[in-house]
Amino acid sequence: MSCNLIKQGINARCDTSMGGILEVYLANADEWTYTESENTLDVSPANEGSGYKWYKYGFRKGSSSMSSTLNIDDANGINYVSTELVMTFGRMDTEKRVAISALATSDLKAIVKDANGVYWCLGETEGVTASTGTGSTGQARGDANAYSITLLDNNVTFVKEITKANFDKSVLPNISEV
Repeated sequence: MSCNLIKQGINARCDTSMGGILEVYLANADEWTYTESENTLDVSPANEGSGYKWYKYGFRKGSSSMSSTLNIDDANGINYVSTELVMTFGRMDTEKRVAISALATSDLKAIVKDANGVYWCLGETEGVTASTGTGSTGQARGDANAYSITLLDNNVTFVKEITKANFDKSVLPNISEV
């Protein structure tokens, strides 16, 4: 049986695009909800007036990334997207170790701001969870002394965008700096 779902093509674009991510915002998965609105997601607290917070994570340019992989198994009828968010934090210390340990055991919602100023939502259908992490002093003087943690999102589609207007309205007033 054939599934005829194609409804449009993709035009070649001439605008510029940059790689990398600038910031990540994380929150407990059960405290926030995503609802679809015109091919983007809207973010809102699970309970109004709850005081739920998003926590901002920053890192050096070129040290962190987000990538999505479409996984298809025709024989089993499986089709899903795995998105890995890799965050690297320079200079190992106790404060970062404690924060990363908390991330390693949490179900999260995530919003990633890429280098083009676009906000992407992870954890739409289930919580984002840690899949791996490292701490390394490096060997040579020029090597990184850093922690790295990878957060994994499995979803039926590629990650969806949140508009800057919704981010400013729903997330920005509820950010707690890390």
